[in-house]
Amino acid sequence: MTKVLEDAIEKVRQLPEDRQAYVAEVLEQIAAAGSDVFTVPEEHRAAVLEGLEQAERGEFVSDDEMAALWKKCGL
Repeated sequence: MTKVLEDAIEKVRQLPEDRQAYVAEVLEQIAAAGSDVFTVPEEHRAAVLEGLEQAERGEFVSDDEMAALWKKCGL
């Protein structure tokens, strides 16, 4: 295992259980793909595209809202 992966796993250990479950789900999907190209699930792709469209329209959250999100995520 690479050092960067070990460091990332240590950070994940500090997250709340529901976030750890999400990380595990994503890692399982990547591992299941083996050395094939990882395909982003359509619902994730749709969410990213929606966010990009919002950014293009100048729709951003405030610094306070971002700080609250990071705190909620344990970051």
